[in-house]
Formats: sequence, structure tokens, C-alpha cells
Amino acid sequence: MFIYNKNSPLTFQDPLPDSVDVVIIGGGVIGITTAWYLRQRGHSVLVCEKGRVAGEQSSRNWGWVRVTGRDPGEVPIAIDSVNYWEQFANELGDGIGFERRGILVLADSDPQLAEREEWMGIASKHGLDTRLLSSREVDEVIDGVPGSWRGGMITPSDARVEPFTAVKTIAQGLQARGGIIREACAVRTIERQAGSVSAVVTESGIVKTPIVVCAAGAWSSMFLSNLGIALPQLVVRSTVARTLQAPSVFEGAAGLCDVYIRRRKDGGYTVASPMTEHWIGANSFRHFFKFLPSMGSTRDIRLRLGGDVTQQPFPAKTWSGDEVSPFEKHRVLNPDPSKKAISLARKALNKRLPLLAQVPFAETWAGMIDAMPDVVPVMDAVPAFEGLYLATGFSGHGFGIGPGAGRVMADMVTGEPPRYDLTRFRFSRFSDGSKMVPGPAI
Repeated sequence: MFIYNKNSPLTFQDPLPDSVDVVIIGGGVIGITTAWYLRQRGHSVLVCEKGRVAGEQSSRNWGWVRVTGRDPGEVPIAIDSVNYWEQFANELGDGIGFERRGILVLADSDPQLAEREEWMGIASKHGLDTRLLSSREVDEVIDGVPGSWRGGMITPSDARVEPFTAVKTIAQGLQARGGIIREACAVRTIERQAGSVSAVVTESGIVKTPIVVCAAGAWSSMFLSNLGIALPQLVVRSTVARTLQAPSVFEGAAGLCDVYIRRRKDGGYTVASPMTEHWIGANSFRHFFKFLPSMGSTRDIRLRLGGDVTQQPFPAKTWSGDEVSPFEKHRVLNPDPSKKAISLARKALNKRLPLLAQVPFAETWAGMIDAMPDVVPVMDAVPAFEGLYLATGFSGHGFGIGPGAGRVMADMVTGEPPRYDLTRFRFSRFSDGSKMVPGPAI
């Protein structure tokens, strides 16, 4: 495993063009797959990444490719996204690491089991192969402590992917097909003519374009604030570990209430505690009331003071295209892993899966997740800013659904009819008086 930082070698250094059809800000899974589908249709596209392609959450996540447990609005996109991941694997090879090994979500209490049973209505509506499991059936599926579970649900068609190599593999394929990718190239601001996007100003120069897609993850709110656009987005730290080679307890991914696992191609497991952390800053107060409804449904979040460089201070700072931007000062978010989260994951792993109790953690790391008040993303044109589109706030669920979201954005910017009902993901829900209804936190 290799975790990116500001000193990691540059891989993508294409010359900056004078003009392109579309500029994408952010080289994570959403930005790269949006570019892929645009290039597939013959559009010229430039991906500008301030740090490294997939340097932040797109390489630091759990590697789950799931439909299981998703918000109803996401489900149709997620179903297609699993298939798109498989297509990438067939076309680009082993670097994707795609395998349909199933995703298992367990319950050790009646309320948790009721949540699983309720979601089965969504699964049935979409014809998924998800099924409920009794306590006895759980013991047949996963090698844990017999009788520990009230039950669970499993979706055999869900999959796993290797995050560290997957997005970079797609980026290499995109580059080979004529897509332009430039790392260490922050977009400082956007220029407009007659109210419409006309160019981006990068640290390396100006590129003319009529369309910009902001897929900047945890940095989206700060970038937009400099344009006078308010996006209620906060970030949380999630800590992850990987084990050395280990006996097989389940070959897919599993949520065991107090610990999450995914079998890896290297024979170990990716392991995480549900505990996340939020550093309180100016944006925490700015967006407090919008996030308040989700507080009751968000378990295991810890609050910390200070240290979040993605938040705008009081008063908010602005910069011009001639100034060094915050994105050049912080190339890659590379937070230290939480010792507490690692301890909780280790304790839960030992309790739930005795076969893994003696398997050491080979490495630990952390990433910053871009979260929205209702735990679902924004995929929309930005009102009153012609030519600017936004794809962000995937709230820790973005990797698996990434290719589907990329295709949504490619359709959107080229004027294709939407394949899905995107009402749930509209930008205006934060300003039109809509009640924030949090999606599932699985």
C-alpha cells in the first residue's frame, strides 16, 4: 500500500492546452470517470488535480462497490455503477481489482434487524438479489462467533475493488484515449464572459473552456466560496487499517455493526471502525442548522477542535487568479490515523472474528470525507453560473457509485436526457426551504 502525500512522484503531467470543451476540477473517482465518459463521446477534456490523481479519499476508502443499504435515490445509479466497474475491469485489466464477492450487512439487535428488513422493500422494487439472513444463515456465510447475530442481509452481486490502483488505472486509460490530465495544477478561479464560464485560471496558466465540472471532494465548498457560492459541506476523518495475509472469513465486504471489513487481493483485509471525527471550525457554525437533522442518525462521530484546512475562516478569505490559492498550500489531505479508531477496530475485530484476532495490522491511514447535511451528493448545474456544474458531497459513499456518477455528469454537461430522477441531488435543496432528510448511514 502506498499513501499519497505532497512529495509523491508526479505521474500525469500532460501539457496545458489553450482550450478544451470541458475542464474538470479534481482527479478523484468522480472527476476521472466524468472525463472518461466525455472523452468516450469525443469531447476534449482536461482534468486539473491540485495534488495527485486519487491522492485523497478515492484511494483511501474501503473499496466497497455496493447497492446494499443505499439511499433510494442512489440505488438506480449504484446498480449501473457496479456494472460500469466490471466494464472497466474487462477493458483495463487487473488494476481495477473488481470481483463480485457480495456485501453482507449484519444486525445484532432487533432495531438493526428492522432497518435491514425495511430496506428489503427497496431491494424488491429494483429486482436486486438481496436477501435476508437468519442468525443460523449468517453463521453459514461468515466465519465468526456462532450465534452472535440476530440476522442480516446480503447482496451477492455487490462487489469489491482495489482503491489504490483502480482510479489511477482508469486515469491511465483515459490518458491513452486522448484525455488530458495534469497533477500539481490547482485551478485558482473561473473567468466569465456575459455571465457564462469562459476559462479557468490555473497555477500553470489559463485554459479557455465553456464548461467546468467541480469534482473537488472535500475542497469543493472552499473553491465555490471564492466565487460567492455557498455550499453546506463539512468533512470528517475516517481511519482505516489493513492486515497482513489472513485466513478467509468472508470473501466480500461486510458490515459487522462495530467493524467493517473487505477481503483484499493481497490476501489480507481492509478494516475500519465506524468512528469518524469532525474538526469544529467556522463552517461548522455556518452550516450547523442544516446538519442538525442528520446528527440524530449519525452514530459514532467525535468532535475535535481546529485543524481543518478545508474550512473558510471568519471572515472568509478570497483570492484572485494572480494569487497563490489554498489548494497550492495543501496539495494532499493526508491526516494522521486516529489511534482511538484503530484501537476500536482491533477490539471489535478480535471480538467478532476470532480467526483474525492474531493477524497484525500492517498499515494504518486516514482520509477526509466530504459530507452533506442529508448524506447524499450534489450532482447539478450551479444556479446563476452558466457553464458550472457540481459533483461533490458523496459522504463516504462515492467510490462505489463513482462511475455511475461520472456518467450522470457527462450526460448533464452534454445535454443528454437524464437516465435517472436526479431531484434528490439538486443544488437548490439547500436554499428552497426543503427539509433535510438524511439518507442511510450504512
